[in-house]
Amino acid sequence: MLVLQNREETLSQILDTPWDFECPVHGMQREIPVDASEKQMSSASRPQRNESAAAISEAPRPRSSNRLCLHLPVLVYGWAKGEGSFHEETTTLLVNASGGLVTLASKVGLGDAVFVVNEATQQEQECRVAYVGAELEGKIRVGLAFNRQAPSFWRNNRKELRIPKSVRVWVRGLDRNGQKFAQSAHTVDVSEHGARLDGIGYMTRRGETIEVSRRWRKARFRVVWVGEIGWPQAGQVGLYSLEPNKNIWGIRLP
Repeated sequence: MLVLQNREETLSQILDTPWDFECPVHGMQREIPVDASEKQMSSASRPQRNESAAAISEAPRPRSSNRLCLHLPVLVYGWAKGEGSFHEETTTLLVNASGGLVTLASKVGLGDAVFVVNEATQQEQECRVAYVGAELEGKIRVGLAFNRQAPSFWRNNRKELRIPKSVRVWVRGLDRNGQKFAQSAHTVDVSEHGARLDGIGYMTRRGETIEVSRRWRKARFRVVWVGEIGWPQAGQVGLYSLEPNKNIWGIRLP
């Protein structure tokens, strides 16, 4: 939690601004707040403002829609200055009706026009780059703003039920340096065609094929998203089953 005191910005402006803070685990970070609340100060501690500034001040403008922490596979393409045209598959971090936050290796700039495709529905939206964050592990966090609001754009048409269940498993695959790894992990939730695991997000990357085993059962999965450092899903991965006829979890699926 980050506490800001004696600020002149509105709550809406604070939610649209990246802030520096020190994480006890990952060190210095810069993030856009997911949520914020405002507390009134006592009259004794409230800084004095001149009447003209108070008269001009407007009530905080509410955010057009709430932000949701959602990992959704998307394709981003367009033209980046100094780099030319690019097509890049990535995963959303935050979304709302006005746009979303993603990570990109392509060096886009503020104001660049790009297109984003929801890979689950194949719908497409034209966007502009509204925010570019610091580079981390070869990628930058990019805020995309739709030209017009699209509240239903981020739907993923999920039809199967995810069951919250913690099951200890063993994972084998290639790490980010191309070296073989074997790592213990546990499920967060499972479904007929995939699962969410915690404990290997720092080992693998999106698009890799890994083997997950439990006791004598095993199956192959493709990594469809990886939780980013500094987010609640850090260390987690989303998996899509390449062998959906195999139920390795030891629980009955609907």
